[in-house]
Amino acid sequence: PPAYTPPAAPAEVSLTKNKRVNLTKGQKVTLRKDGGVALTRIRMGLGWDPVKRGGFFGRSRDIDLDASVLMFSRGQVAEVVYYGHLRSSDNSVLHSGDNLTGEGEGDDEVINVDLTAIHPAIDNLIFIVTSYQGQTFEEVANAYCRLVDETTGAELARFTLQGGMPFTGVTMAVIHREGAEWKLRAVGDGFQGKTPKDALPQVLHHLS
Repeated sequence: PPAYTPPAAPAEVSLTKNKRVNLTKGQKVTLRKDGGVALTRIRMGLGWDPVKRGGFFGRSRDIDLDASVLMFSRGQVAEVVYYGHLRSSDNSVLHSGDNLTGEGEGDDEVINVDLTAIHPAIDNLIFIVTSYQGQTFEEVANAYCRLVDETTGAELARFTLQGGMPFTGVTMAVIHREGAEWKLRAVGDGFQGKTPKDALPQVLHHLS
């Protein structure tokens, strides 16, 4: 008999009240609540854990990863929000600052986005995570990004990265304008780079 092929995951899913959506690579969600009301203020929480080394009491090595947002207008980078520049010039994107170890529960870095305040010329936000020390994602476990409605605190969607990638950077997600709406797409593609500047030429193909 022919091999069973599971049905392909839908290219776009809807956010549902009181139920988190688990995104797979390449899936999109429109940033509106149940009932069609557009989201206004969102939080992107990014987290990861260092891989434990050997044995039950194996120690993990500190992993210093940095989350950044590349803001684009018509294919050109307009601004980068990262640990050295925590707030965008239009005040729409605010970075929580750097977590140097990756230890502990919850989000390691948080980026708040006010979708209503983004300059009209900005059409794409690319969320990346890079390792300034050059550690690869083979040393990282449970890396994820999650979408939270900042007005209610409810987690709406989560994308968990497949582990073991031999890259020093990963594009986690893209938020882009589509008409009058904003959409988020889960990406999960690796690249070689320690800083947002290194990442720039390698993430352009993710622009929508």
